[in-house]
Amino acid sequence: MKRILRRVLLRPVMWLANRYSSRPDKLRVHKALSDLHEHLITNPGEKGLILSFEAESGRFIIFSDQHKGAGNGADDFAGAEKNYLAAMRYYLERDYTYINLGDCEELWENSLVAVKKANVNAFEAEKAFFEKNAYIKVFGNHDLYWDNDPLAGFELEKIFGKKVPIYEGVILQAAVSNQPLQFFLTHGHQGDTLSDGNLFSKWFVANIWAPLQSYLGLNPNTPAYDDHLKTTHNKLMYEWAASQDGLVLITGHTHQPVFESLTFLERLYKKLGMARASGNAAAVSEYEQLIKLKKISGETMPDFTAYKQTYFNTGCCCFSDGDVTGIEIADGYIRLVKWEYTEALPKRVILEELALESLIQQVVAASAIA
Repeated sequence: MKRILRRVLLRPVMWLANRYSSRPDKLRVHKALSDLHEHLITNPGEKGLILSFEAESGRFIIFSDQHKGAGNGADDFAGAEKNYLAAMRYYLERDYTYINLGDCEELWENSLVAVKKANVNAFEAEKAFFEKNAYIKVFGNHDLYWDNDPLAGFELEKIFGKKVPIYEGVILQAAVSNQPLQFFLTHGHQGDTLSDGNLFSKWFVANIWAPLQSYLGLNPNTPAYDDHLKTTHNKLMYEWAASQDGLVLITGHTHQPVFESLTFLERLYKKLGMARASGNAAAVSEYEQLIKLKKISGETMPDFTAYKQTYFNTGCCCFSDGDVTGIEIADGYIRLVKWEYTEALPKRVILEELALESLIQQVVAASAIA
């Protein structure tokens, strides 16, 4: 019976999940990002940190959207836990600073007690970074509890052993090729009318979506590299980043990995255009076949020639195939990485990478155009 219901209800339930997961408003999104960035600059330490680092030696791993749950059928994180723990060990051993960019805990659907009980290993892995003074926690919409509940600080202290600061954003800054490069990090839910302080959305997720998801065993997060064109929210965040001077924006929230302002599918389109312009027939055929496998019916080839490479998105740590994606800033590079199961064992894969020297040239060029 459950199998039949799953087949019948899959499409309408997924439609409901998409319908009630995001409704960003351009003016609200842009104002929220501008206000937060200005606040971090003028009042450092209040809502977030400003950290300077050496471009060639600094190491940061940025993950978001684990959505750690209660270990039941609605727990999107459960299938990715082994990849996440392997990643934690890898980065801890290599002296990375871990920036946890929000929605780490799924507190719309679950009580904190249930989440703590089901995720002892994950919390211990994060605590290991905290004990090395290498852990920064940013809140998102699904774990807004950490920012607005008077008992949140006490609960975190019980988990980590000491008081844990909670931030809304982080600014990383470095000198690259003798020019300042700034990374502005925040979860990215700000300005989303269904995520930013909307009580109905929280009620819907807790009382309608979560029970259906648990019963039917659904995870709406498609595999990490099976990308489409940017979501509306990612487009709005890109537009804001493109309008800034000398700044790179990194967010989570949408669960869609973005590198240099483009999704994987969009990068394929860009490469196809370059192959056609150069007359490389073999490359044209290869990219056309890849796009045919990925693209949504009815899409036409977009024009990415004017895109500025100033927006990145971590993706998430709860893809339905167990994949975990994140952004590394390390050893003079920025990378989009994926942790996947290869013969049932976690494996780190570099999906995209760019030298910070190349990134600063693009950022400077974008600022000059603006």
